[in-house]
Amino acid sequence: MATPTVELIQALRDTATRLRRGAHYAWGHHGACNCGNLLQTITQLSEGEILRYAHTGIGEWTELAEEFCPVTQAPVTLLIKKLEEIGLTPTDIHHIEYLDDKAVLQNLEGGFRWLKRNKKEDAIAYFEAFANMLEEKLLQSVHVNTAELLQQETMATTI
Repeated sequence: MATPTVELIQALRDTATRLRRGAHYAWGHHGACNCGNLLQTITQLSEGEILRYAHTGIGEWTELAEEFCPVTQAPVTLLIKKLEEIGLTPTDIHHIEYLDDKAVLQNLEGGFRWLKRNKKEDAIAYFEAFANMLEEKLLQSVHVNTAELLQQETMATTI
């Protein structure tokens, strides 16, 4: 599961906003699909640039993520590296492309439902649900860390 980071949460929300405002969306296009749109948000690259980089590898984003090699630094691996740097795993990349992570789907507004990978409105809903889920996890971890610090301070002052 993705590491909840502020950067990832914001990128998911910004991508949903871009799509809602009319950004080009085409599931079969590496630069304008779910991952392509997220990469546009993260990297500020155009869909054409992302398409050119993606075509240095073979397959869809799922295959590209699974075959990622951080040593080669080929253009497509740079894109995958950007996704991983903000907290995503190859499994998350697969789920984003197919909109099918059950944990995210359970966080959809209105409750669980299956989404269509080539429907812009479903991509928007998925990005928003994913951001909300990660934000909740991040807030929980901050709360736990704060409670632990308070407990440690209390123990230190009583000794």
